Amino acid sequence: MVLTFGIVAAVGLIDFATGYELSFSVFYLVAIAASFWLAGRRLAILVAVLSIGIWILGDWTAGMRGSFILAWNAVITMTFYMIVLALLGWLKTSHETLEMRIKERTAALRDEMAQRVRLEKEIIRISESERQRIGYDLHDNLCQHLTGTAIAALNIQQDLAEAGHEPAAVDARRLVDLVEEGISLAREIARGLAPVHLESDGLLDFFEELAMTTRKRLKTECRFEYDGAARTDDATMAIHLYRIAQEAVSNAVRHGKAKHVIIRFSGTGDQVVLTVRDDGCGLAVAPHEGTGMGLLIMKHRASMIGASLAVTSVPEHGTLVTCTVNKPCLPTHSPHDT
Repeated sequence: MVLTFGIVAAVGLIDFATGYELSFSVFYLVAIAASFWLAGRRLAILVAVLSIGIWILGDWTAGMRGSFILAWNAVITMTFYMIVLALLGWLKTSHETLEMRIKERTAALRDEMAQRVRLEKEIIRISESERQRIGYDLHDNLCQHLTGTAIAALNIQQDLAEAGHEPAAVDARRLVDLVEEGISLAREIARGLAPVHLESDGLLDFFEELAMTTRKRLKTECRFEYDGAARTDDATMAIHLYRIAQEAVSNAVRHGKAKHVIIRFSGTGDQVVLTVRDDGCGLAVAPHEGTGMGLLIMKHRASMIGASLAVTSVPEHGTLVTCTVNKPCLPTHSPHDT
């Protein structure tokens, strides 16, 4: 307010010094507009009346005579000021309306993003729950059923051997071996779908098993490396790291056509780092809808544990997936490299 009146006084002094031949009524609009925008219409009208008064007083003092001319000029100038104030009022109202709409839209977008994050977390939770349910069903139902089948086939083999049907007994024994292989395969799948005791050293065992399963089932050379400085006691973090490794290995073999895959779990100060490196064709050469979804799932899993995920893909030179978790790490007793 003090600045506004100071502007009015300064313009009035300049107007007086230049005489009544030159009009400075337009320059008073600076103070009037500032008053309106900062303090409202009432103060702006007060400043407008004050400006006209100072202007008329300056012209009268400078030697201008004729009350009708002064009054006419005052009415015209005041009308001009009121029109300007009306336009400023419309502009300010539009500005405030726009700001309000922006705030409402921002709040709606924030709520929508929060809802989306909640839905994504719920989808991940449901997916994990379904994985575990299927894994438990495989282990508790299918494996037991196959075990019963193997026992029945073994009894048949013994009966055939005792009856002297040696060729049929050999075929029955082959059937027993196939069923036992099916039991082992079902247990591996169940263990991958529903891993338990993933915290601490249990996570390392599952990484080793993931590498072994990749070698056996996917016919791809895969090894797990561990530098002995990384450790996590958080089961939730461990299961997300394990799922990220699973997805990265699957992408490397299925989409990258990799021949060699290295899973590495290491610790650097207050971080644990999971890397999956392959020698495949790289994601840039063979983009795939499923691969893109897998990367999105990995990034979301990383965000759920406060980790950062980086995917570096070089055509014909493979892909490197790096997941870094900023968590304090406790050193283990001895290094281990498989």
